[in-house]
Amino acid sequence: MSLLLNCDLGESFGNWTMGMDAAVMPHIDQANIACGFHAGDPLIMQHTLALAKTHGVAVGAHPAYPDLVGFGRRSMNISKAELKAMISYQLSALEGMAASQGLTVEYLKPHGAMYNDMMAKTENRLAIMEAIAEHHRPVKLMLQATPQWQSHQDEAQKIGIECLFEAFADRCYDDDGKLLARSKPGAVHDKETMLAQVIQLAKKGTITTVSGHTLELQADTLCVHGDNAEGVAAIASIREAIS
Repeated sequence: MSLLLNCDLGESFGNWTMGMDAAVMPHIDQANIACGFHAGDPLIMQHTLALAKTHGVAVGAHPAYPDLVGFGRRSMNISKAELKAMISYQLSALEGMAASQGLTVEYLKPHGAMYNDMMAKTENRLAIMEAIAEHHRPVKLMLQATPQWQSHQDEAQKIGIECLFEAFADRCYDDDGKLLARSKPGAVHDKETMLAQVIQLAKKGTITTVSGHTLELQADTLCVHGDNAEGVAAIASIREAIS
């Protein structure tokens, strides 16, 4: 299995800095760039796009609920029409700025609560898929690789879009294929366990769940995090492990 590496970037805002984007960018294949609703601002978006261009990294939109204070981690009870408009607005904003630098937005990956709601609620997932399908050119949807990946792919194909399925390098999986809640022991792997999971996924297309079961995952890309120097070093180790 050939795995790409994706990372959430461009999440600074004004004078507030989040992550180590310049250090991360040389090690990844896909940059999920915040579009201003949970983080990011026009200057940050412009700078992050320029970094991606310099390092030949594919660009994806990383939209969210309008929640700067909560960093997009709080769910919102909104209508289908409003959710679709939020997706279209944020995708179009990043796409316009990307085009000014000769770049193309290749995919869209919702952030935080919007991502969790997409995976948990069929109506949210279909609304996001429809918003992408109504865009003026093809854009792929990045969503979590689960045992239900085939049904998610079938939904996307019926609507007329393509999917990218992602797995998580540093998170432990429950037996149902969902990520183990962060509140539970062992939810986040140490470096050794993380690298073992990455190698297993890359070579066998499987992960070992919290109770020791083997679970097949259809994954195209691996989500990594570069919020600090330790995280950046871990990304470099992951890149070496799957190369």
